[in-house]
Amino acid sequence: MPVTLYDTLSRSVQPLQPVDGTVLRFYCCGPTVYGPAHIGNFRTFLIQDTLRRVLELNGIFVKHVRNITDLDDKTIRLSEETGISLQEFTARWTDKFHADCAALNLLPPASEPSAIGHIPQQIALIEKLINKNHAYATEDGSVYFRVNSFEDYGRLSRLKDRELKSQNENSAGEVNDADEYDRESIRDFALWKSRKPEDGNNYWSSPWGDGRPGWHLECSAMVESAFGGETIDLHGGGIDLCFPHHENEIAQSECAHGKDFCRHWFHSAHLMVEGAKMSKSLGNLYTLDELHQKGFNSMAVRYTLISGSYRQQLNFTFDGLHAAQSALTRLERFAESLLIKINERPEAFNERYVRPDAPEDFGRFTKAWDALRNNLNTPASLGAIFGVIGSNPAASVDAEEAEYLLRAFGCLLYAFGLELFTAPKKLSQAPARIQALADARWEAKQAKDWGQADQLRDSLLAEGWIVKDSKDGYELEAAE
Repeated sequence: MPVTLYDTLSRSVQPLQPVDGTVLRFYCCGPTVYGPAHIGNFRTFLIQDTLRRVLELNGIFVKHVRNITDLDDKTIRLSEETGISLQEFTARWTDKFHADCAALNLLPPASEPSAIGHIPQQIALIEKLINKNHAYATEDGSVYFRVNSFEDYGRLSRLKDRELKSQNENSAGEVNDADEYDRESIRDFALWKSRKPEDGNNYWSSPWGDGRPGWHLECSAMVESAFGGETIDLHGGGIDLCFPHHENEIAQSECAHGKDFCRHWFHSAHLMVEGAKMSKSLGNLYTLDELHQKGFNSMAVRYTLISGSYRQQLNFTFDGLHAAQSALTRLERFAESLLIKINERPEAFNERYVRPDAPEDFGRFTKAWDALRNNLNTPASLGAIFGVIGSNPAASVDAEEAEYLLRAFGCLLYAFGLELFTAPKKLSQAPARIQALADARWEAKQAKDWGQADQLRDSLLAEGWIVKDSKDGYELEAAE
């Protein structure tokens, strides 16, 4: 069964296969490093990471390239305000991004090119576009792409000519301030921006004068450099990048090289926080560090951000984070119930079973694996996993069957990028006798034996323990 994924360009679910039959070329728009990445950024990166894992488990070799945007209006402005060099400023935030990626268990990309590291390639690309009459220089030394020279402009975002008034708003309805400069037509976008006083020492020489590349150009240059100018198989990013950024990448790349830029476009929907749009004014641009400070571990954050469909807005809530922690606890209990059958300790689970070694047959977990391969349906896959757990297979399997279940289960956890037994143990962890009562109550609830479930809840309360249920599990708290 091939891995399938919705393609923004064709508006249909299509199989993912490398055009050369060997390596799937996967490019992702990475972070702009002017501060810590927030959970909205990481939702996109985690979804891309999960897709890569599924592809590789399904036997496809993936060359994953994710860029670093270290040169744009924000990085320049903030580095000037802090009084340190642009390179030092962006290196600091790049290091922080890498630390957060490691905490969230993202696989490192095959390469991670930067905008500053590709200035010569960007200049060469501009020269090619000017020579082909797709771009023009202005008196102040800026260079713009001539949108009306590319007949297919707008095909990705489905913008018609009458709708395309300017580059000033992106496909998420947000203000795009990357093209503030004067231009021949309001539809055109900057390839090279002439030097301005507020840029400080952040400028480079070019045939058109001192300045710097426009934001959209960097990805086209880095894709060409990373993949040798060949058509890439898959391009990912948040839905806000569909227009104008990805639309502009297509235009400048196809006009420069005369071939299709990308075969498949992969966009992730926005993240809401407690039902509201993420914004600085609302104070809900949470970072990983802030969530750690609130008592949530990285695996709970990862679970939450990938638990919903990538094509639908995810409402990130603190109740959802608590539910994710409960779900992880339930996954751990299931793993422990199988590990007992083979006399193995929980500490060995991640190293021995959460590995990129797909079994020939996922057995009871086949439905969960197929859901991941079918348009990356993470909620359906998680539902199928908990369906297996709810059937309590550990009660009836022998050691050999337990080993096989652990292999399939661990492989699915690898696909999700989840590791178990990573959260620090709470000092108020319930005794085994209390935990057994809570487990029995949960099983009664799953069997819809409400009377037994209520009786066990009362017994727990009498012992000084409160049960808090969630969709996928429960938590025990000592009553005050």
